[in-house]
Amino acid sequence: MKRVFLIVLDSFGVGAMQDSKSFGDVGVNTLKSCSTSPFFSMPNLLKAGLSNIDGVDFLKKEENQTGAIARLQEQSMGKDTTIGHWEIAGIISPKALPTYPNGFPDEIIEPFCKATGRGILANAPWSGTEVIEKFGDEHVKTGKLIVYTSADSVFQIAAHEDIVPPETLYEYCKIARNLLQGKHGVGRVIARPFIGTSGNYKRTSNRHDFSLEPPKKTLLDAVKEKGLASISVGKIYDIFAGIGTTEHVYNKSNEDGLNHTLNYAKKDFNGLCFVNLVDFDMLYGHRRDIDGYAKALNVFDTWLPTFMEQLGDDDVVMITADHGCDPAYTKTTDHTREYVPMIALGKKIKPCNLGTRSSFADIAATVAEMLNVDLDTEGKSFAKEILK
Repeated sequence: MKRVFLIVLDSFGVGAMQDSKSFGDVGVNTLKSCSTSPFFSMPNLLKAGLSNIDGVDFLKKEENQTGAIARLQEQSMGKDTTIGHWEIAGIISPKALPTYPNGFPDEIIEPFCKATGRGILANAPWSGTEVIEKFGDEHVKTGKLIVYTSADSVFQIAAHEDIVPPETLYEYCKIARNLLQGKHGVGRVIARPFIGTSGNYKRTSNRHDFSLEPPKKTLLDAVKEKGLASISVGKIYDIFAGIGTTEHVYNKSNEDGLNHTLNYAKKDFNGLCFVNLVDFDMLYGHRRDIDGYAKALNVFDTWLPTFMEQLGDDDVVMITADHGCDPAYTKTTDHTREYVPMIALGKKIKPCNLGTRSSFADIAATVAEMLNVDLDTEGKSFAKEILK
């Protein structure tokens, strides 16, 4: 194959995994919850075979599907963005990244405050919108940084752009990233700038993630080392700490990311275009907005045919997810432990159902085989099963 477009619909899970209860998730299903919305409409992905994926027994089956499909199980011990994407790229993480349900210890907070010259507020798990509503006024008054976490392995710093300019906030995040290593090696340090006035604070698109470096070679590295293009769209560059990419562009929104992806499809290159569309997770999953999630899925589905028109005979698109974030699950506002879909489309893809696969890493092995690059991964390629 000449080009592979690997698109991650961030958090688009398709049902609880067998071990979901041990992650605090019972009966979760992001797709099923979205399908209850009056705004749910995905005719193109349904035609591709979305409703034929294992466990999707709540949507009408497609008798003449056009894509190759599978349900993927996560082997890594987690349900967060970092290890989900790492597994998609070939790395299985048997040990969960550290989380901080009681906030960060003094051995991290004290040197952080000393290095930044600022105190902190919060230091506990919080919803991103609620924490700025709760502590925003005090932050604006004192200049103290709002430091918080979630059920994920993250150290997040929120600051008003008038009090702490984004570039300064990024420097503070780099300080935290250097401190958070070893046993405290969280997956991501995240800058969360916001604007507005008391009672009307709003996060901006200037978010920036500072990720832990992958522990070994990923699919991106393999593609780059072969001399091929390894293009990242959205937060892929941040998730992999900038390692393994030859070119990258950030997204201001899902629609912006779709435009970037379409523009790359119109260009002539050989290699991989790895795309993350985070709004599904950030704006709708975590905020438990079923209708918003459904509308966003419809936008993607409507865009897909225009994108497919730009693909050549030796191009393929693979659509998947990194975890779930069931917008109807009210026990928490966190990610949910779910299987994810894999839908492959292209002129050389034969319609088939691969059932349930044992790892997200099967995608990495498959893409590596398609692009003829060397990758050491526990994933098993299904390239021969889906190519005509």
